[in-house]
Amino acid sequence: MNGSITDVAGIRVGHHTDERRPTGCTVVLTEAGAVGGVDVRGSSPGTRETELLAPHNAIEQVHAVLLAGGSAFGLDAAGGVMRWLEEHRIGVQVGPVRVPIVPAAILFDLWFGDATIRPDAQAGYLACQAAGIDAPAQGSVGAGAGASIGKLFGIDRAMKGGIGTASVSARGITVGALVAVNALGDIVDPSSGRVIAGARSEDGQTLFGTTRAMLQGEVPTLLQPGTATTIGIVATDAVLTKAQAQKLAQMAHDGLARTINPAHTMGDGDALFMLGTGASGSECPVTMLGALAAEVTAAAVLNAVRHASALSGPGLPNLPAARDMRS
Repeated sequence: MNGSITDVAGIRVGHHTDERRPTGCTVVLTEAGAVGGVDVRGSSPGTRETELLAPHNAIEQVHAVLLAGGSAFGLDAAGGVMRWLEEHRIGVQVGPVRVPIVPAAILFDLWFGDATIRPDAQAGYLACQAAGIDAPAQGSVGAGAGASIGKLFGIDRAMKGGIGTASVSARGITVGALVAVNALGDIVDPSSGRVIAGARSEDGQTLFGTTRAMLQGEVPTLLQPGTATTIGIVATDAVLTKAQAQKLAQMAHDGLARTINPAHTMGDGDALFMLGTGASGSECPVTMLGALAAEVTAAAVLNAVRHASALSGPGLPNLPAARDMRS
């Protein structure tokens, strides 16, 4: 499945990649406002402004969603997104000011290089400046720059993750996803059931098969919680309520479960946001939208790892990408 989340009317995407070490951030702008929802399934989340997305709370729309590396430090990048939106007079009118609503989620990528370098407010601002309606770059860019996968048997046997996108259209409605894949688990192609990236054998030459190994009684490395996380944004141009957006965020997680094994672990902070721009002016049954959301989420995960580039260099581990491994 190809396409991009920018196929959804009312969505723009921008990356900022820090050239000093593999990290970065990615912003999805919804300047006209979008109904938002979120569902957090991982046990080590790092998020901002998620509670206001609950259907019973007052704020109805968001103006951007940020995905960032840098662990909890990367949440600072949302301040730069707010500054950019405020300069463009975008936000909820509260008294004399407009307050931009910018939920965010982060992933852990501090394994590599100087860990004091992480996305900050300037990085978020630059991501907004770079935003456009063209299909965003995929792989080792933006929030996926320092992403890694297959870490349950140690970071030295892991592989390179990344960020990916996909979209689908049906009956005049478009649904798209953008996912930064930094999972503890392996990546599985659901069409074949084959592991395409993940933990490697001890010699590093072949894929190990994390779940198969655990079924045979092998105990994974006890990594500290919070050292992984897959985060993403699903969007549609259908008209949604906040309750529907929350339900669709839940259903979109099925796409993670199909492609990441195991998913939603104690070390992952897996979180998916749902945005409804309403630009089509049409409603669509939630069950249908949820099925499409899961499909594009799964496709975005696969695109993320298939577009990723290997990581190597002075002071860095050697993490091959999916395209580097022999089948």
